[in-house]
Amino acid sequence: MNAPVEVRKEDAFDAGAVHAWLRGKVEGLGAEPPHVRQFPGGASNLTYQLTYPDRELILRRPPAGHKAASAHDMRREYRVQHALKPVFPYVPRMLAFGDDPAVLGGDFYVMEKLDGLILRGDLPPGMTLSPAQARELSGKVVDRLVDLHAVDVGKAGLADLGKGAGYVERQIRGWSERYVAARTDNVGDFAEVREWLAANQPGEVGICLIHNDYRLDNLVLDGPATLNITGVLDWEMATLGDPLMELGSMLAYWVQDGDDDAMHASRRQPTHLPGMFTREEFVARYAEKTGLAVGDWRFYEVYGLFRLAAVLQQLYRRYRDGATRNPAFKDFWQFVAYLDWRCREIIAKGRA
Repeated sequence: MNAPVEVRKEDAFDAGAVHAWLRGKVEGLGAEPPHVRQFPGGASNLTYQLTYPDRELILRRPPAGHKAASAHDMRREYRVQHALKPVFPYVPRMLAFGDDPAVLGGDFYVMEKLDGLILRGDLPPGMTLSPAQARELSGKVVDRLVDLHAVDVGKAGLADLGKGAGYVERQIRGWSERYVAARTDNVGDFAEVREWLAANQPGEVGICLIHNDYRLDNLVLDGPATLNITGVLDWEMATLGDPLMELGSMLAYWVQDGDDDAMHASRRQPTHLPGMFTREEFVARYAEKTGLAVGDWRFYEVYGLFRLAAVLQQLYRRYRDGATRNPAFKDFWQFVAYLDWRCREIIAKGRA
């Protein structure tokens, strides 16, 4: 589980200015500014812990430098979680939204901290998971996703969150454009993959609320004994879309036992442990719970991997252009090149 660390110099801000603003929004904070630390996990919006004598809060803000026009919308991220809380309780409680540039230079928001366990690359020291526990946790991850996709967006006041029909086409076109715009000279053009995705788009199975970054390391568990999912974090990309597209995106991160060394080198959640669902088992349980027909899974698998490649390439481009010095981004181009190969291998299986 990632713990907060000292704030990177490039990501620092005036804690006193934030405190002065926040005291007018949240009661009981006291007179002194909080101690600020930064969560090193994640590769997009920046997340900080504000520690007061008797409580801890979380602040989210965008990174500096180049970013996609539609990305890092703090007002939207705040609105989604605030609206969801009454109908999908697995989100943090929103406390305050700020848009005064004098405070932080841009939009940001503050929320309650959800205490619990977040499983990242490897299990925390001293923690073990039996195969039975790993399998039970896998099922809970699927079932919480099913719960999310069943949210009544009208009741939540989020019916206008996305554009609705045409989601599949928009995603293929949009991620293709973003990849091409972020491409550097040390990675391929993904031309074969982009052309195949454009030519093999299935019909949408439905439009529902999707998280768009649903992963095990974005889930808060109540503890190592029960492993119940009590929170879902990082809602910046939530929208209305096709649920199977979300499933494909999510499983691009689900590295399983038997994957090759390159996939295992990219692993950021302990999905490789004995007992964890395979990707095929995950899809089967999701289909069983929702009643949706999956069809040719290759499309969703390739889409998820290509989308991951585009995300990583955008982050690498920011690093290479000097917009960030975060060392986590410096070698992303190598995995992008691998994903190009992996996508083409999956496509080729259908020709055999």
